Amino acid sequence: MDDQICVGAIAGAFGVHGEVRLKSFTADPLAIADYAPLSGDNGTSYDLEISREIKQGFSARLTGVRTKEQADALKGVRLYAPRDRLPSLPDDEYYHADLIGLSVFDTGGVELGQVRAVLNHGASDLLEVIRPGESRTVLLPFTMACVPTVDLASGRLVADPPEGLLD
Repeated sequence: MDDQICVGAIAGAFGVHGEVRLKSFTADPLAIADYAPLSGDNGTSYDLEISREIKQGFSARLTGVRTKEQADALKGVRLYAPRDRLPSLPDDEYYHADLIGLSVFDTGGVELGQVRAVLNHGASDLLEVIRPGESRTVLLPFTMACVPTVDLASGRLVADPPEGLLD
């Protein structure tokens, strides 16, 4: 799935006629329909048509889904689009999939850990970094001040974490 980017997820059924609740992870939420057909992590490919905006996403029709039971069965399925169908990003923006797995080093070259996830709770992105030899993680703000260098080609980023973050 290296050439695939997660663009959305199915949150369950909407109504009784086979529509699904769709969460879009694209910068322009409606653009998810532009990248169809989408591949589900269940091994099925879907064309989709957005019906309307609803709380926390959209209601949508997927090919092959006609009943509420079929829509309910898809709850939790993540939807992927081929990377080459997605827009190119400016130099200072990254797809989350490109950041996950990168090694994290401080400005002195000491390894701090590895990016396990990219989280966003409203204000800005946070990198969940798992520390080497530990089970605990730290949340590193993904800002230019805290992460001045991202080198995708080398599989690493350089971080200048806030004072006390790693204690």
